[in-house]
Amino acid sequence: MIRILCVLALVVTTSFARADEAYEALKASVVDKNFVKTDRIERDEIQAFCSRPRSETGDPEEAKAIRELAMAGVVFPADGVFLGDWERGYAVANNGKGLQYSDNPEEPNGGNCYACHKLDPREVAYGTIGPPLTGYGNRGQSEVVLKYTWTKLWNTHAYNVCSHMPRFGDQEILTEQQLKDVMAYLLDPKSPVNIPVEE
Repeated sequence: MIRILCVLALVVTTSFARADEAYEALKASVVDKNFVKTDRIERDEIQAFCSRPRSETGDPEEAKAIRELAMAGVVFPADGVFLGDWERGYAVANNGKGLQYSDNPEEPNGGNCYACHKLDPREVAYGTIGPPLTGYGNRGQSEVVLKYTWTKLWNTHAYNVCSHMPRFGDQEILTEQQLKDVMAYLLDPKSPVNIPVEE
């Protein structure tokens, strides 16, 4: 399998002199399947900027414009309430389903948070792409913390231009209620994320 992937990577790298050509080839090879439509591969401004080689994303003014664009699109809870139910947030964080052609569009998407982050210190399986979030609630629940955390979940590009974290709110991956529940999972003192493990 690894040999096949290496050969495939070599073919892709040598076949396309530029990322644009690779993108056009991708668009030509993708078809609609179930509820996943080909418009999904159309890049917005953020994706277009972050798809460039690193040597072409170093313009600080352009990066600033991307951050400002992301920040301007953040929608805070209509009722002003940021925290939902941490137990439901736990379920969202552990659910990796959604947005794949084989998933049922009638079922809610998950956040799949454990794919990238350590949250509950008792969990034995978690990713390390993102920072550990164990004890996140120690930051408290000031307005600054609530809005910062919500913004990171809504569209992390507002702070980190080419982050790999999904834009859960901006791209309507999670509902407002799901975002509130994940917020509670992160910030509620009763959440296992914030309960230290006894040695």
